Amino acid sequence: MTLNGFPRIADDPAVCGGRPTIAGTRMRVSDLLEMLAAGASQDDILADFPYLSLDDVRGALAFVAHAADHPIVLAAE
Repeated sequence: MTLNGFPRIADDPAVCGGRPTIAGTRMRVSDLLEMLAAGASQDDILADFPYLSLDDVRGALAFVAHAADHPIVLAAE
């Protein structure tokens, strides 16, 4: 099942324990981000995982950017 607003990202409890994955694959979003963080380029990743597309990589980055954003709530004094 893809996530609302993120058609490239799925969260199926039967796939990778329900962790967010690239839709239609078993590639976890976290694995893709770890590769990017370690210095792999998008081209490197796409060459190593030909079942992924540039839109998959961009979709994962958009998903994580959205997930990392949160409202700041200030407590009343």
